[in-house]
Amino acid sequence: MAETLAQGPGAALAHDSALKHATGEALFIDDIPVPQNTLHLAVGSARAVCGRIESMDLGAVRNAPGVIDVFCANDIPGHNDVSPSGRGDEPVLADREVRFDGEPVFAVVATSHRAARAAAVLGNVRIASEKPILTVDDALHHQRFISDEQLMQRGDWENAMHSAPCTAAGTLYCGGQDHFYLEGQVSLAIPQEDGDMLVHCSTQHPSEIQQHLAKVLGKPANAITVEVRRMGGAFGGKESQACQWAALAAVAAQRNACPVKCRLDRDDDMRMTGKRHDFRIDWKVGHDADGRILAVDTTLASRCGCALDLSDPVNDRAMFHVDNAYFFPTVRIRSQRCFTNTVSNTAFRGFGGPQGMLAGERMIEAVARATGQDPLTVRKRNFYGAKERSLTPYHMPVDDFILDELVTDLEASSHYWQRREAIRAANANNPQVLRGLALTPVKFGISFTASWFNQAGALVHIYRDGSIHLNHGGTEMGQGLFIKVAQVVANALAVPLDQVKITATSTAKVPNTSATAASSGADLNAMAALNAARTLKRRLSAFAAQHFAVDEGQIRFSDSTVHAGDTTLSFAKLVELAYLARVQLSATGFYRTPKIHYNRKTAKGRPFYYFAYGAAVSEVAVDSLTGESRVTAVDILHDAGRSLNPAIDLGQVEGGFIQGMGWLTNEELWWDDAGHLKTHAPSTYKIPTCSDRPGRMDIRLWSPGENAQATIHRSKAVGEPPLMLAISVHQALSDALSSINGYSTVPALDTPATAEALLFAIQAERKQASTTGAGAQS
Repeated sequence: MAETLAQGPGAALAHDSALKHATGEALFIDDIPVPQNTLHLAVGSARAVCGRIESMDLGAVRNAPGVIDVFCANDIPGHNDVSPSGRGDEPVLADREVRFDGEPVFAVVATSHRAARAAAVLGNVRIASEKPILTVDDALHHQRFISDEQLMQRGDWENAMHSAPCTAAGTLYCGGQDHFYLEGQVSLAIPQEDGDMLVHCSTQHPSEIQQHLAKVLGKPANAITVEVRRMGGAFGGKESQACQWAALAAVAAQRNACPVKCRLDRDDDMRMTGKRHDFRIDWKVGHDADGRILAVDTTLASRCGCALDLSDPVNDRAMFHVDNAYFFPTVRIRSQRCFTNTVSNTAFRGFGGPQGMLAGERMIEAVARATGQDPLTVRKRNFYGAKERSLTPYHMPVDDFILDELVTDLEASSHYWQRREAIRAANANNPQVLRGLALTPVKFGISFTASWFNQAGALVHIYRDGSIHLNHGGTEMGQGLFIKVAQVVANALAVPLDQVKITATSTAKVPNTSATAASSGADLNAMAALNAARTLKRRLSAFAAQHFAVDEGQIRFSDSTVHAGDTTLSFAKLVELAYLARVQLSATGFYRTPKIHYNRKTAKGRPFYYFAYGAAVSEVAVDSLTGESRVTAVDILHDAGRSLNPAIDLGQVEGGFIQGMGWLTNEELWWDDAGHLKTHAPSTYKIPTCSDRPGRMDIRLWSPGENAQATIHRSKAVGEPPLMLAISVHQALSDALSSINGYSTVPALDTPATAEALLFAIQAERKQASTTGAGAQS
């Protein structure tokens, strides 16, 4: 049995590329040295937003300086489609019609990136323009949907709602979000012998890229190799969206028999790639005078865009998370997936879960205001509980609920109630600067809801000198997956971490991998790598027992040393002896998540292996004259189980929170009436900066945390759940505005809560206060 090393699971170690990131030595796709004859690709589009393609005049494009090749949909050698759903509604290049602002119609291949982009704007694509459908409300009015409505319900919700002593209802709009990864979409395709293709691609899903490129090029999958060492951020935006740009580079490389790079400019990237789904949420809740929820009825309608992409699983997950941490005795959740003439929306950190949770938290807020209680009291009163209060709307029992203890811990450590009294007093004395406070929990399901993705493979070699080569199907996008998996392997074989070589993800090494998504990267790939390492260790143990004539129970690995009875030798020496004895020193590992199952037709099952939990307290200040706001203090307590690497996990919690804060406050996507996206650059689309970070952030991992399920070292996923901790910011802003009416109302505050939105909501609250006579002193 291996002893845990100081660098094994549980050790707070730096990211494996941290120093290289800081010094610029980390190689991203655009940094890879390219052959001298490499060409560059850009795409051209129509000026109209949607309509039938009538004609194309690309003469000026072909004659532009540096242009080598121009091609259209008819020139695609195989299938002109990269849709992850398999529906065939996401062409590599538009054929017959365009459906959104900037949809690529033709590709330009030139001697430089600038030459390709300059030529791409010279195309003349004539469109028989149609009136676009742009918003969820437009789509609902015209009854335009991208997929069938889904329904999830439990109990007699209609009767429970009708007989409830109190009811509240409303509509909440939540906006989308651009991924704004630092490294944009980029692929480098390099032709190989026999017509094969090597593609370096910034992607979360190399196997999907491989499969799509094979179809687009008209080749078998074994002719395509996709490789990625690291991405400069992804957040879901490189799960399915990278396929189109990789396909274009590969087609151009095949046509011109030379390497081709496709690297999107930031403006093009923001116009042409999908985003977080925005939602219209209509809700109604029945409750009693004590604030206990009795019935819930909610309809989630999302803007999916012009193609299905991943909208079905995204919207499914939104439905799964309307309950968040709360038991609904009876419930109906409807989901409408709307077609719009906007770019197809896609995966984004949280994958629909954040939008669903917003609905649940708005209902909790409404119950609290209606009953005159603090929202935290109502939250705790409606938490999941014992067996009779443990069933989710999708009929999965919640058997690992720990939020009672975790929230109690945070409630005390953050001095929630003392701060609540201070804030009420401050609002009564200074109506210009409104202050707000909120504590919100997170319960987030972990697993791909498409069950076949819950599998992973790994490949581990031990060389004769004892050094180890590690490869697996997970991809590194800055989240620290590679260092975590390496820690697991080093611990399993009882060797120092620097003895394990981390290598690029490649479809030539581990086949048929799943996307690194759904917060399952470490759960899946670390377990697969552990299984491979255990196989190698069993072989070495069996050989050592035979070679030294001792029982296998007397073989022990620790600190690069192997003890075989009374004999002690180095790990490297045992490996050399095993090699000479013809012991196989390479092994594959495989893992599939157990227990999960779900029937979409009946909306029943166990879609998640376990739940990740956390809670956050946010305090805000709002200038009631301008609508400007700041998050002044944040306290976070997050359950990472037995953390594989606390340093990495704390970074994920902080980064996720800040990204969620941006989504809920200042990141606004805006289209004009014609359907042109106007927020397609940092000048108009504002992500949080260093100055937006709360002045005080106290972030802790919950020390009693331990996964009840047999995950890798009993750890828990930490990629997506922290983003939803930022819902506490939106709730705190709403709390600040509610003080205008003596905390008796739910302000009409949608997301993002920009300064403009806050100012409008403040004016509405004050108008209501002037008619009712309510105020902060109430």
